[in-house]
Amino acid sequence: MSTVRTRFAPSPTGYLHIGGARTALFNYLFARHHHGAFVLRVEDTDRERSTPESTDAIFESLRWLGLEWDEGPFLQSERTALYREHAQRLLATGHAYRCVCTAEQLEEQRQAAQRSGAKSAYDRRCRTRDLGPDAGPFTIRFKTPLSGDTVVDDIVRGPVVFQNAEMDDLIIVRSDGSPTYNFCVVVDDALMQISHNIRGDDHLANTPKQVLIYQALGHPTPRFAHVPLILGLDRARLSKRHGATSVLSYRDDGFLPDALNNYLARLGWSAGDQEIFTRDELIEKFSLDHVGASAGVFNPEKLAWVNAQHLKHLTPAALADAVKPFIAARGWVVPGDDTWLGRMASTLQERAQTLTELVDASTYYFSETVQIDPAAAAKHLAKANRAAVQDLRDSLAAADAWTLPTIEAAFQAVLQRHALALGKLAQPVRVALTGGTVSPGIYEVAEVLGRARVLARLDAALPLVGTAAAAPAD
Repeated sequence: MSTVRTRFAPSPTGYLHIGGARTALFNYLFARHHHGAFVLRVEDTDRERSTPESTDAIFESLRWLGLEWDEGPFLQSERTALYREHAQRLLATGHAYRCVCTAEQLEEQRQAAQRSGAKSAYDRRCRTRDLGPDAGPFTIRFKTPLSGDTVVDDIVRGPVVFQNAEMDDLIIVRSDGSPTYNFCVVVDDALMQISHNIRGDDHLANTPKQVLIYQALGHPTPRFAHVPLILGLDRARLSKRHGATSVLSYRDDGFLPDALNNYLARLGWSAGDQEIFTRDELIEKFSLDHVGASAGVFNPEKLAWVNAQHLKHLTPAALADAVKPFIAARGWVVPGDDTWLGRMASTLQERAQTLTELVDASTYYFSETVQIDPAAAAKHLAKANRAAVQDLRDSLAAADAWTLPTIEAAFQAVLQRHALALGKLAQPVRVALTGGTVSPGIYEVAEVLGRARVLARLDAALPLVGTAAAAPAD
């Protein structure tokens, strides 16, 4: 296998979670770095738990993350004939056998083993019986070697040795004819010519069984790389109690796909001291040699910081596209002017960690009027220079154009005429325009709001400026 071929093979029994997303990302980055192929396969052989809704959600998550696959998606449920063919091959070559032991018999064996303190494993009573297809209801079991070792030369963990005698004769085909996970994985990876199998280290215990099946079928074994699991801050395995674990929930909470990819890539992989990566940089620098063997700890605060760094670097056009669904989700009318939308969002992008925070802070841009906070009015309107605010209102109304330079020039001229520091004018105007005391630069806010809304809000606030009415009643 000279060409690098990786795969992501989720089970559609729920949403794509953070751990699965990182596995997909590592496979994607490795394939892209080596100019290989990234294959998507859906392991939907669990008929009771697999759902079309989960399958669609996984596809949606991967597309949102930008992890576009080169081949697939392949569904295991549509490949049953291939598994049966390979199971018959193993029977024909003596690497598998039919087992007619019932569930009740197997349970009796398990309980007897427990009573005697022995390992709970199948006693292989059907292994030498040479049962034919007419023996009655049967499973097909793989004939595991009874001695020797199976070595998994793992890229991340190094050589891992398993004693064959400790492994069971696993079932590869159930009595209803459906193939089992470990068998399907081998057949699919072999036929799809997967060169590198990158997955969570919770799969490591399955790997020696799969290696033996590869060997029995005469297929080359891919290189394995078992990456450590992701833990919560309490060092327990990441779960719902640690917060949102579904990829789509992060999308809906206002995180950027490149930021989530950046953060997940750094959970277990490093490239020196660099923390922030573009997608192209991740592809260029990713290597399994720099994946550590210790578990990564998922820190929501660090993810928010990474997202903020990516948010700061979005262009106005990209920001405009990114904020639209969050504006619509609040029931606001999405402006048709992308240029205005980009300018609006740009004024807030340094102050927000997520798109949700950004849109939450933009309310005064989307309303015709604002509700002035009483505490802000008492602090900044009651004591403001009414003549200066009126002078500013009239100067802005008379300005030749509505641009940042003309707005700033109007402010500066009023400050000079009334001998005021900027804060003495900017804060009462900020309260009038936004309703509160915190906002981006007042010139930028005024420019984005537009002349009509600025003048209307100043007119509405002027009766409160410099009067006791702006202060709260005793």
